[in-house]
Amino acid sequence: MPFTRTTRRTAATALAAAITSLSFGAFAQGGYPTKPIRVIVPFAAGSTTDIIARAIADKMGQSMGQTLVVDNRGGASGTIGQQAVATAAPDGYTVMIHSSSHTVSPSTFAKLPFDTVGDFAGVTPISSLPNALVISPAKGIKTLQDLVATAKAKPGTVNFASAGQGSATHLNAEKFKLAAKIDAQNIPFKGSAEAVTEVLSGRVDYYFSPIAPVIGQIKDGQLLALAVGSPKRAAALPDVPTTAEAGVPGSEFNFWIGMMVPAKTPRDIVNRLHDEVVKALATPEVKERFLKLGADAWTLKPEQFDAYIKDEIKSNATLVKAAGLSPTQ
Repeated sequence: MPFTRTTRRTAATALAAAITSLSFGAFAQGGYPTKPIRVIVPFAAGSTTDIIARAIADKMGQSMGQTLVVDNRGGASGTIGQQAVATAAPDGYTVMIHSSSHTVSPSTFAKLPFDTVGDFAGVTPISSLPNALVISPAKGIKTLQDLVATAKAKPGTVNFASAGQGSATHLNAEKFKLAAKIDAQNIPFKGSAEAVTEVLSGRVDYYFSPIAPVIGQIKDGQLLALAVGSPKRAAALPDVPTTAEAGVPGSEFNFWIGMMVPAKTPRDIVNRLHDEVVKALATPEVKERFLKLGADAWTLKPEQFDAYIKDEIKSNATLVKAAGLSPTQ
């Protein structure tokens, strides 16, 4: 076949495309990042997710040679921040650090302005944060089985706090309630601070609280931790059993915080971010900070995290339906 002007143009176009592709791959692998990275946190400053994000962002920034700027986009149970990431350029300069609420929102909202699976790519979980079931010692309840017996003796009279309808603290309590076969009423609050105050006062019976807001009161004896709702014991409360160990199997709930990016972010960049998170988690400073928060480091490969998210969306849908929760319109 003769090498005509048309074939020369075609070959030149193909060569240019190949060079562009190779150049971008090299950029993604070696040159990235060349400017600050925006880290969207879908909750307010000072929240547990925000504190985890800032601890990781500081260390990643030092390692990557660029500042990771935390941008708090709270509101609507995290969906405002999620939408900002879903519509951002998939270039590695916008990432999201969110909680397991990411896998709850498809079941608690009738309609979302994004696809929870299709619009995001998982980088890695960062930590799991066991919720501690806390109660005021004044209630006279010493063990989880005491609480279950009390609730069964007086159906509908026991109540529990949550940091909002559909929150991780709420779903943890609902899963426990279903597994224990008790009738208890949810009392939602705007956040953990209010919920803890009401349990301390005795006006609300119990609360599946993140450990950080209650670790001080547990150590001081103002609150009693009956169990943790996680699949395994918390490093910060090693002597406190899981709800399953304490006699309520099937009640485990994994509350996590993880990193995601827009779906079409190049795989080289996703892998680089994954490796940088793993590196940051290994530093003594982050380990110490996590221990104070009651957080356990936890990572997965990007493809494993994507699969985990899909599975958890399904399991949370089943839980929300079983709990009789109505989606927000």
